[in-house]
Amino acid sequence: MASSRLEINFIRLLSRCESIASEKRGETEWRLDKYVGALEEMLAALRKNPSKPTQEALTDYTRKVEFLKGLLEAEKLSSSTEKALANQFLAPGRTPTIASERMPATKTVHMQTKARCTGEMRNELLSTGLSGTGISETDLRNRRGLPRDERQSAAELDAVLQRHHNLQEKLAEDMLNLARNLKNNTLAAQNIIKQDNQTLSQSMRQADLNFEKLKTESERLEQHTKKSVNWVLWLMLILVSFTFISMILFIRIFPKLR
Repeated sequence: MASSRLEINFIRLLSRCESIASEKRGETEWRLDKYVGALEEMLAALRKNPSKPTQEALTDYTRKVEFLKGLLEAEKLSSSTEKALANQFLAPGRTPTIASERMPATKTVHMQTKARCTGEMRNELLSTGLSGTGISETDLRNRRGLPRDERQSAAELDAVLQRHHNLQEKLAEDMLNLARNLKNNTLAAQNIIKQDNQTLSQSMRQADLNFEKLKTESERLEQHTKKSVNWVLWLMLILVSFTFISMILFIRIFPKLR
């Protein structure tokens, strides 16, 4: 099925947004935010369009737009740790936006963003470690000629790396707890749905039994009604016959007076 004009414009704008997201942007960069807002409006129009794309394509478009929105929200966070954690939960698109892409552009942007956040975390940890000891990086480089200073620098670097490692472990633990909570919520929802299904099955079974009983009682009532009608009919016939015979006898016995 041929793409509509609206879908073609949407794909062009989406490709442009992915290209801007892959570049290094300054704080004054405003185009991506505006473009993503326009993408949301075009996506809503695509869903209402009579010649809308397939459901699979719409799902992938929505996934990419949500990824770009999440990317913008993550960049607004102040801490590099928060940025890294937010980027962990972003879901890039699964298919290329344009035919010339070997790999989805959103996936490439996701990898670049993760690498950038990791670098910012490392720089932040290194700067924190150096500032905590009151020694600048230049001083460390100038003092490397002395064995004692080298040992001190190595110890400081080990402390920074250990802090980085502890931070990574905390991040992994938080993600593990989040996954565990999600699993528990999913299992609880499954149990509730299973109980509801069992209750519904019992209700349907009871309804079937009640229907069968009602059907049986209806048949019995119908038979009883037929029997009652037959007895009344026979009784009326007998009564009419008796009345007719009585009149005949009365006329024969008592002739008409002249």
